[in-house]
Amino acid sequence: MKPAFVVIDMNIDFFEESPALMERKDFLVKNINDLAAYFRDKKIPVIWIRQEFKADLSDVYLFMKKTGRRVTIQGTRGAGLLDELDKRTQDLVIVKNRYSAFFKTELEKFLATNKIDTLVLAGINTHACVRMTAIDAYERDVEVMLAEDCVESWDREHHDITLRYFEKSMGIEALSNEQLKNKF
Repeated sequence: MKPAFVVIDMNIDFFEESPALMERKDFLVKNINDLAAYFRDKKIPVIWIRQEFKADLSDVYLFMKKTGRRVTIQGTRGAGLLDELDKRTQDLVIVKNRYSAFFKTELEKFLATNKIDTLVLAGINTHACVRMTAIDAYERDVEVMLAEDCVESWDREHHDITLRYFEKSMGIEALSNEQLKNKF
């Protein structure tokens, strides 16, 4: 098993627009930083996935086109990752403009080049971008685990539904930080 730790969409905008996420921010940041440090010590790659769109919205997904929603716009503070996250120069940062971190990004090439066969996923939103990335990894025969202490959604009901779906339909486990440390 050769893993990578992938942290999805911890963009400033997502937290500033969601009281539910803001409420859990400190908990998530603490646990993500804890796992990132642990994985770095084990020489396991840490990958930060950041959503970002052009200011003219020419690269947004359909719902954003229909609604004119402006979030995580290139060059704005809100497109950046939370300042409290312990990002390091050796970490990889990938910018995406769809729910899945695989869609038209260099993630798949990085995994293949480095012979990575397992992803430990963290970040937001469990029911959206985390879910799509997990499914795309699964469809590529990449093992997926969720860092249970490091994933959250603005919609708690769909967060819980996603965790149940992963476990029952795909065999994707949601493991605590301690369980993940014992595994790796």
